Amino acid sequence: MRTVFVALMRLLEAILDAILPLRPRSARTKALRQEDIPLTPTSHELLGSHVTTLMNYQKKNVQDLIQSLKYDGAGHAAHLCASVLAEYLLEEISNAKNFSTKKILLIPVPLHASRARERGFNQIELVLNALPQEFRDGTRSSLDPRALVRARQTKQQTRLARSERLSNVAGAFMAPHPALVENTHIFLIDDVATTGATLVNAATPLRRAGATVTLLALARA
Repeated sequence: MRTVFVALMRLLEAILDAILPLRPRSARTKALRQEDIPLTPTSHELLGSHVTTLMNYQKKNVQDLIQSLKYDGAGHAAHLCASVLAEYLLEEISNAKNFSTKKILLIPVPLHASRARERGFNQIELVLNALPQEFRDGTRSSLDPRALVRARQTKQQTRLARSERLSNVAGAFMAPHPALVENTHIFLIDDVATTGATLVNAATPLRRAGATVTLLALARA
């Protein structure tokens, strides 16, 4: 079933590409393969939390990839990001399971409902849905975007000074179903981290509900 779905999605992408001209960044991304996007995990700390980023946003290929994903909803960009993410998660999830029996959840940083309607998609959900099935069906981990919501609309972080980013997203997230995340290990995933303020604040209600939370972003700006 998964193979058929992927084949249909690729066919649809090919049809759309033939009808609608690609934006230059998406056209460049379309030519990339996973080996063109090296996995370079780095970690930094914010308010006692560690944020790990997987790619360097200063690289032109990575900029094209993330912007094609975030602003164009490009299927090829989502699959490339999923490949990079799966490569990293494979070892991280195995290590986590060596030390704990907690259920592993992958959760995207949510958009506010109004932003989701405006954009039409959550770019990280596109990536997580493109992961191999074992990361989605409970074999290695499970997906549960219901576990976290953005309860308050915030200004776009990219438009704010670093000093304003923490206050902008403070209290913006909530875990509406605490029982879903209690005694779980969550990999909370965003697209781009600059200070990491969004991830740190998004993790707070999950930790209060009893989850262990690992913070990940696809790239660091």
